[in-house]
Amino acid sequence: MIFGVGLIGGSLALALKRHSRIGQIVGVGRQSDNMQIALDLGVVDAVAQDAAEALQGADIVMIAAPVAQTADILRSIAPHLTTSMVVTDAGSTKSDVQHSANTLLGEARVRFVPGHPIAGAEKSGVTAARADLYDGKNIVLTPDQHTDPDALVSVRELWEAAGARVTTMSAQEHDGIFAAVSHLPHLLAFALVDELASRTNASQLFDFAASGFRDFSRIAGSSPEMWRDISLANRDALLRELDAYAEELRSIRALLEAGDGQGLQALFERASQARTAWALKKENVIKH
Repeated sequence: MIFGVGLIGGSLALALKRHSRIGQIVGVGRQSDNMQIALDLGVVDAVAQDAAEALQGADIVMIAAPVAQTADILRSIAPHLTTSMVVTDAGSTKSDVQHSANTLLGEARVRFVPGHPIAGAEKSGVTAARADLYDGKNIVLTPDQHTDPDALVSVRELWEAAGARVTTMSAQEHDGIFAAVSHLPHLLAFALVDELASRTNASQLFDFAASGFRDFSRIAGSSPEMWRDISLANRDALLRELDAYAEELRSIRALLEAGDGQGLQALFERASQARTAWALKKENVIKH
């Protein structure tokens, strides 16, 4: 069963439906109209109104709702979990989710496996879901010392059935990495678009914006609610990354003030080489 049948949860459902060994998928969500759409599109096989109803006969419970809702969902399902049910999530932060599970699930915490699919799009909602979203994509699982090995295997197999590659690491390591390479870029994109939009000549600026602005700002079209929750959930790591980025901007400003073309070119060359190396590595991984 899936709590939150939007882009992430809906795409997982569609991906799993490609495999005949996957049984019935039940969806649970806050908005009845969205759940009806999910049912009409065949993303889920049934919908449930509450946790007790949804959990009947469930093998794996996936929480694909915004991270701020995870604790409430865990609290609602805790009384209805059986010893055979495995619980996992698809949130972009892991330390906070793991703490909530350890606090709220009691003995069932051993069958909770935190997860994060490194896939998505700027559009949200069940109508954006697609079966190939996870093909070849990375999924990070962050089990801790309490995690039942069999539960970990079940969640690993779930994501592999959806076409993904699975990696494991600690929740703390995960949150530090993704504060730098995912959460910070989103904040920067939102900040740039907001700053330009607030200017008196915003219309003129956007009229002349081209591919550079489009590519940099694309992720500012992502769900504001989701990124509000992610930013607050990973606040400490994100604050550290903001400080590091601010220091880099101060360095660039100093080079500009000094008219130091050589220094600017050296910085740009380092960044260009690092970006090119990363892109080539990603391309090679996809090919293989």
